[in-house]
Amino acid sequence: MARHTVVTMPGDGIGKVVLPEAIRVLDAVGFDAEYVHADIGWEFWVKEGNPLPERTLDLLRKHKLGLFGAITSKPKKEAAEELDPSLRDEGHVYFSPIVGLRQKFNLDICIRPCRSFRGNLLNFIRKTPDGGVEEPAVDAVIFRQNTEGLYSGLEWTDPPAQVRDALATHPKFKPFAEVPNEDIAVSVRLFTRNACRRILTAAFEYADKHGYRSVTVCEKPNVLRETSGMMEEVAREVRKDYPSIQHWSTNIDAQMMWLTKNPEDYGVIVAGNLFGDIVSDAFAGLVGGLGFACSGNIGQDVAVFEPTHGSAPKYEKLDPPIVNPIAMILSAAMLLDHVGETDKATNIRDAVAAVVEEGKVRTYDMMRIPGGRDVLSRGAAMTPQVTDAILDRMGR
Repeated sequence: MARHTVVTMPGDGIGKVVLPEAIRVLDAVGFDAEYVHADIGWEFWVKEGNPLPERTLDLLRKHKLGLFGAITSKPKKEAAEELDPSLRDEGHVYFSPIVGLRQKFNLDICIRPCRSFRGNLLNFIRKTPDGGVEEPAVDAVIFRQNTEGLYSGLEWTDPPAQVRDALATHPKFKPFAEVPNEDIAVSVRLFTRNACRRILTAAFEYADKHGYRSVTVCEKPNVLRETSGMMEEVAREVRKDYPSIQHWSTNIDAQMMWLTKNPEDYGVIVAGNLFGDIVSDAFAGLVGGLGFACSGNIGQDVAVFEPTHGSAPKYEKLDPPIVNPIAMILSAAMLLDHVGETDKATNIRDAVAAVVEEGKVRTYDMMRIPGGRDVLSRGAAMTPQVTDAILDRMGR
C-alpha cells in the first residue's frame, strides 16, 4: 500500500495537460503515492449543474491531499446559457469550484512563492545609473487569506429587503437611498479576527523558519479602515511572538509601484483574498509569469496544491502540447514540502532551476513569443520535453 493517496483534479483546459507532467516528476523523485482521479470543472457544471460534485468532496474528505490543474470560469449569464437545457429551470447557480473547495474545507491559508530562476529571460531587470542593466533576485512568498474578504460569496444584485434595510442603517448609504433596488449590486468584504490571526501566524512562522527578515501586510487601512484595520491590528499582536522579524505595512496601490522598483526588498507578504490575488500575480510577473506561479491551499485537515494560471482552453487541444508545465511541477514540490518530503521537493526545484538556467529547453512563453501552432518550428519545446529535461537533471 502506498504511503500517500493524492486526489488528482485536472479540471479544464490545460489542467488536463500539465497535471500528468507533475505526476511524472513525483514518480521519478520516488514519492510513494497512489493517485485517485476526481471530477471537477466546467464539464460537470454543464452536464450536472455542479462543477464541484459531492463525490469529489468525499474523496478529499477521505484522503486529505489534492493536486488541482485549472478551471474555466465564466460570468453568471454565460454560465447559465451553457447549462444543459434540462437543468436550466432547477435553480442552479455557477460558483467557482476552486473557491468552493477553499470554503468547504476551510483552506484559509494560501501560499504563493514567487522566486526568480537564474537565466530566465522573463525575469525582472532594471537599468543602473551608469546605463547598465541589473537583475535583482526576487524571492517573495505571498500569504493570501483564502476564504474571506470579497471572495466570500456574500453578494446580491437587487438585494433582499433585509439587506437593504441593514445597509440603510449606515450613514454612508444615504447617497444611494433613492437608487432602485434592481440597480444595486452589493459585495461584502468580511474579515474575522481568528482568520486574520491564522494567516498572520502562518506568515510569521514561515518567515522565522526560512530566514526572511520581514513580514509585510499589504492592505488598504487608510480607506478600508475596518477590514484592513483589523488585519493590521492582529499583525501587531502576532509580531510580538517573533521579535526578530520586522513588521512592514504597505498599501496595495503603492505596493504595485514599489514591486517594480525594488522587488528584492520584500520577503513574506500577507494580504486578504482580493489583494493577495493581485499582489501574487504581480510578483509572478517579475519571475517569469504564470508559467512559474505555484500555490498551496492549506487548511487544518485538507491541503490542495495548484498552479495559479487559468485553463487557457485554446491550448488544450494542441497536439503536441506546448504549454509550460513548471508551475504545476512546482506546485507538486509544495505538496512534498507539506507532507515532510523536503529533500524530494528540493531535488525537483534544483532540477527546474538547472533547466531554466541552461536555457536549452524552453516553452514558447519562456522564449517571449506568442503561443500558437507554429512555436515548435520557432524553437520552442513541447510540454513533455520540459518535463524530460527536468527528469534528466534529477538523474532519472
